[in-house]
Amino acid sequence: MQTAPQLYESRRAGALAALDHVRDGDMIVVPTGVGEPPTLLGALSEHHRRFADVKVAQILAMRKFGYFEPACRDHVRHAALFFGGASRSGGQGGWCDFIPNYFSEIPALIERGLMPADVVFAMASTMSASGHFALSLGCDYTMAAIAKARAVVLEVNPHVPFTHGQCHVHVSQVTAIVESIDPILEVGLPAIGPVQEAIGRLVAEHIDDGSTLQIGYGGIPDAVVMQLTGKRDLGIHTEMIGDGILKLVEAGAVNNSRKTLLPGKMVATFALGSRRLYEFMHQNPMLEMHPSNFTNDPYVAGRNDKLVTINASLQVDLLGQCGSESIGHLPYSGTGGQVDFMRAANRSRGGKSFIVLPSTAKDGTVSRIVPTLSPGTHATTSKNDVDYVVTECGVAQLRGKPARQRAQALIAIAHPDFRSWLRDEARRMCVFG
Repeated sequence: MQTAPQLYESRRAGALAALDHVRDGDMIVVPTGVGEPPTLLGALSEHHRRFADVKVAQILAMRKFGYFEPACRDHVRHAALFFGGASRSGGQGGWCDFIPNYFSEIPALIERGLMPADVVFAMASTMSASGHFALSLGCDYTMAAIAKARAVVLEVNPHVPFTHGQCHVHVSQVTAIVESIDPILEVGLPAIGPVQEAIGRLVAEHIDDGSTLQIGYGGIPDAVVMQLTGKRDLGIHTEMIGDGILKLVEAGAVNNSRKTLLPGKMVATFALGSRRLYEFMHQNPMLEMHPSNFTNDPYVAGRNDKLVTINASLQVDLLGQCGSESIGHLPYSGTGGQVDFMRAANRSRGGKSFIVLPSTAKDGTVSRIVPTLSPGTHATTSKNDVDYVVTECGVAQLRGKPARQRAQALIAIAHPDFRSWLRDEARRMCVFG
């Protein structure tokens, strides 16, 4: 029997040779965000004409590889689980595929064969003495894909942190290993302006010491984080760990001591931040990285008492329905973990969920609080799940309220320029009788 170092050496390959494990018609599964392996995906893009009908499935692609271009789609094309800056134009133009999903359920889609997982390309840490790699930057649905895939190709990089949790792959499970030494892509905190700051202050007023937080990506969720440095005994159970959470740890606000699920531990499924964040994650006993069917499962996450979830939306109608992932019919992002965590907060003892958004768009010419969602909008979160909605103009608590009171509360937090119009529309729709 070969030792782990012997297995490692036998699986080492160049990026071009690693492409030999891809067949026409394959679905290549790639982790979230910076868990994407740039050397492998760059080689796939450069040599895309070798293949026919290969798909690359991923949530939140970070780099615009060649296969995002329309000319590549017959050879290699992107299958988005969530659109971002790199993939959005392809989604709106129709040359990238889109697979609707809840983040928590992607592993089940793979396990049940509803979403193919023929090959895995992923970033990984260097190998431990026991022969294990950590998929710390994105274990998400990738661990489920590894269990199903015909071929697993890891891009091993010494800058990838080795973390605790259910994110380890043994060298015996790996088909090929491509080594790289480039720095991990860093993603800074989004810009925070006065509107975001105002929303952050309003949400922070509703967060008690001892709460456990899930914080989505974006300027407003990070603005909330900046208002929490004076809180105490906060915990983290989230999908994304970023620099905002690191700031709370460094400020002493987060210690996880009052969590009711995995006390003392922060839990996440992917990382998106700076080199300081990645260094903080390395061998940190406070942090565990787990697949999304653990972190995002509403039943599991809801076992945390006082779970507070914070997620952004693009549009909210007078019943509280949220269109968080498209502008009309044009895709913009995806469902991600928004519904997962809102349902988790609703299950949690003392839980609260917040939908945050500016009151207007397009330089104040368009209201984001609307009578009904725009035609074609991809409805993300139902009226039955929404709890708090927050704009810079105030806080509307909807859960348990009848339609009339919901509309009144939402109109009250709309921009003043649009409140009269919204009241007239509510009367026209007989919301006010």
